[in-house]
Amino acid sequence: MSIRIFSPNQQAFGQFDEGRIVEQKPIGFPGEGSAVERVGTLFYWAWFKVKDTGHLPLHPHRGFEIISYLLQGEVHHHDTRGNDERVSEGGIQIMQTGSGVQHSERYEAGTSGFQIWFEPFMGEANYATPSYAHYEHHELPVVTNNGTIVKTIIGEDSPVHLVADAKMWDVTISSGQKFEYEIPEGYSIAGLVVEGRSIWHFENGATPVDSEVFAVCEANTPSSLKIEASTDKDTRVILIKVPSILPYPSYKEVKIRAKVKK
Repeated sequence: MSIRIFSPNQQAFGQFDEGRIVEQKPIGFPGEGSAVERVGTLFYWAWFKVKDTGHLPLHPHRGFEIISYLLQGEVHHHDTRGNDERVSEGGIQIMQTGSGVQHSERYEAGTSGFQIWFEPFMGEANYATPSYAHYEHHELPVVTNNGTIVKTIIGEDSPVHLVADAKMWDVTISSGQKFEYEIPEGYSIAGLVVEGRSIWHFENGATPVDSEVFAVCEANTPSSLKIEASTDKDTRVILIKVPSILPYPSYKEVKIRAKVKK
């Protein structure tokens, strides 16, 4: 078992549309400088914040499963398969990019949220038909228990299910309360604290994890993770459960094998 903590200065940063859109990246693309390159099927994670109305022009994707989850604001999505949709605060859009699709996005000023990429087995995903779906906040299940609000974004009772092995939650813990989760053997929890301060109890230790800090808890055996909110403020954290190790050849290996066959 292990817990790894990454402050904002160990994460990557980027910007688009002449700085109108800025990003903090717990997991950046290869070469962008983030301390974490991937966690199992979790390939990329960016927290975007929009200073002024921003636009990303039409650009291509292939193979990866890409979600955008909004903390606030609104995003207008358009793609070459004819989808033209808006997603608002608390909503999620899912692109399973398959054999290839191009899309553009327009962000309203003040919008913030996450774009996250998951990696399925590219030997199959690269030949699948691309698809798009989106769900608003009220369509995602929310459970309140003992001062904790758990919203399931991917997996379990959520309508969102990916090919890649992944589950995702948006968790708000009332001040002084705890959230507990049992991590199965061979899996990791990757978490990003959005608001507040917390103590993560894992591996018989207690580790402070503050706002904008990224944490990865890896379970070699079934292990309990307890996240305790500070006594002065609620804590909001985004949690993603994935296999600790990618269970099939990576996109790079698939690409190399395809070149060798040619």
